[in-house]
Amino acid sequence: MEQGKNQLREETIDFALEVSDVCENIKGCGVYISQLLKSSSSIGANLHEAKYAQSRADFIHKLEVALKESFETEYWLELIYRKQKISDETYKVLKNKCGIIRRKLIASVTTAKRNQDKK
Repeated sequence: MEQGKNQLREETIDFALEVSDVCENIKGCGVYISQLLKSSSSIGANLHEAKYAQSRADFIHKLEVALKESFETEYWLELIYRKQKISDETYKVLKNKCGIIRRKLIASVTTAKRNQDKK
């Protein structure tokens, strides 16, 4: 299980760095870019914070915040794509990576809640 958590952590870091690299090449849309950078990096930051949660409820809350940030990231990606600031290919790749992270977070939240209910 720990390896899965480390893998997801690495995926969130890689994703945030990739989004950052893409954003460095975009001219204009500063507000959208800023929001995308914040939300994409917040996914991993909240996942990292969950590791140091004070309770099971706090752990679940941090995972849920990371999950919400993944949904927000998808929103900002779509806005930038619709503004034609990124290519179809870049949009598809980033949206897919974000979706993979989101699905893993959903699974983690579901498991954590199930384990909480057993206690």
